[in-house]
This record gives sequence, structure tokens and C-alpha cells, in this order.
Amino acid sequence: MTPAGAVFRFVLLGAAWGSSFLMMKLAVEGLSPGQVVLGRLCLGALALSLLLALTRRPWPRQRLLWAHLAVTAGVGCVLPFLLFAWAAERIPSGLSSVLNSATPLATAAVTALAMRQEKVTARKTAGIVTGAIGILVVLSPWRFYTADAVDLWGQLACLAAVLCFGVVFSYTKKYVSPFAADPVGVPAVQMVAASLMMLALAPFIATGNISLTPPVVIGMLLLGIVSTGLAYVWNFRIIAQWGATAASTVAYITPLVGVGLGALVLHEEVSWNQLVGAAIVIAGIILAQSGAAAAEAAPDQERKELA
Repeated sequence: MTPAGAVFRFVLLGAAWGSSFLMMKLAVEGLSPGQVVLGRLCLGALALSLLLALTRRPWPRQRLLWAHLAVTAGVGCVLPFLLFAWAAERIPSGLSSVLNSATPLATAAVTALAMRQEKVTARKTAGIVTGAIGILVVLSPWRFYTADAVDLWGQLACLAAVLCFGVVFSYTKKYVSPFAADPVGVPAVQMVAASLMMLALAPFIATGNISLTPPVVIGMLLLGIVSTGLAYVWNFRIIAQWGATAASTVAYITPLVGVGLGALVLHEEVSWNQLVGAAIVIAGIILAQSGAAAAEAAPDQERKELA
């Protein structure tokens, strides 16, 4: 694939995931959070399975790969999707997208501290701390007890989902990407596994009345087919080409799309602390990413000097 093709997929992924917060907001108007996630995963699995069949691609056959994809299905799909859908009932869609922009920070922290894939540098640590300050500004703790306070639990649910994404970005790079499996087959297996998990949970958490109005149906179709199905094909290809930390910077785009669509379609108010906090988070991401680049360049320089 050409670099231009990778950049194009990166932009499409940002637009698809950025708009997903609006789609979830529309969907929860007629469905419960569990029903939204069940429909989203089943539609995504169906879209990817059809894409495999139409392009005559084989399903991945490695048992170990399937086991790793079962982990990414639970941690990277079922759990964060439930958290974001639950939050969609409580906070504006634009705010969810702003909080989602912390994904690269979570990825950098997990990659460096838990997965031990990258060296922890002073610059990366400073970037993560800076991003944490930005998140606090977005959360606006000084407003928790005022009449205009935004639901705290909804915001914390988004941050928990972001941590899940950070884990799965790093896990995918370390355990899934080395298989060099088909970029359509991998997310197809992941979505099928996630759908089966949700079907097992459905009798307990996907209950409630259903109201399928046109906005709900449109929101679900776009959320399932584009933001979940096709987007995960683009995501796996980008992780394989660019690495986990670089791929997670798609979160630069998602808040722009999410806040813009929330304000345009749902007339959501954008507060100053969301904009300032998002800017601080992005500054932290840039700082952390430059630290990662420096850490990766150091071994290469040492090898050159030894040669």
C-alpha cells in the first residue's frame, strides 16, 4: 500500500470513529445501551463477513490468533462499546469524543509500562502527565456541585473505555500484528467473537423497549457497518503499518468530527473547558509521541555507532 493510501485510511478512520459518538447518541433515543452494542457488533460482523465472502478472502486459521482476537474482542469492543453507549445517555456526544482523544495517552502508558514495548522516557512521562492535566480540565471538577455540572459517571465511563482502547492498541501490535494475517479476516474474527459475547450477555443487559425511528435506524446502520465494520479494517492496517502509538493518534481527528457533528446536528453546547482541555490533551500526545520517537531512534543510532 502506498503512504498516500495509509493516510487516506487514517482520515477515514478518524471520521468514522468521530461520527460514532453522534450515531450512539441517536441510537440510545430508541434502544438501550446493551441493545445498541448488540446491534452494532452484529452489523459489523455481518458487514465484514460479507466483505470476506465477496472478495474471496480466507478466514484466518491459526488457533492462537483466534485466541488473541477473542481477547481484543472483549477488551477492545464489548466493554468499551458498552461504556460509551451507557455514557451516551448521560453526556453530550461531543464531550465523549473529546474524552476519547486521550486514547493515545492511554496507549503510550500501557505500551511503555504494562506491555514493555517502548522505553519510558522523561519526555513521554511529561506528555502523559500533561495529558492527564488536560483530562482534568475537561472533567471540570470545580463544577461537580453546580447546577450546570455534566454527569461525572458518564465522563468516567468514557475514560474507562479509553483505557480499554489503550490496552487493545498495544495488545494488537504485540500479539496480533506479528501474524501478518489478512487485514479483513482479522477484524472479521474479532467482530464475530465480540458478537457472540454480546449474544451471551443479551438476555441480561440488552433488554428494554425498542423504538425504531428513522434517526435510530440510520444511526445504527452507520454505527455498525461503517464505524464498526469498515473502520476496524482500516484500523488493523494502520496498526500493522505505523505501530500502536502512531495509529492511536487517530484521536486527533475524532474530537474535531465529534464536537462538530454534535454542535451541528444536536445543537450541543461546547464549553470553554472542553476546548482548552482538548488542546492540552493533544499537546500531551505530541510530547509523548516525540518521546516515543526519540526512544525508538536511540537503539538505531547506537547500532550505527557500533558499525
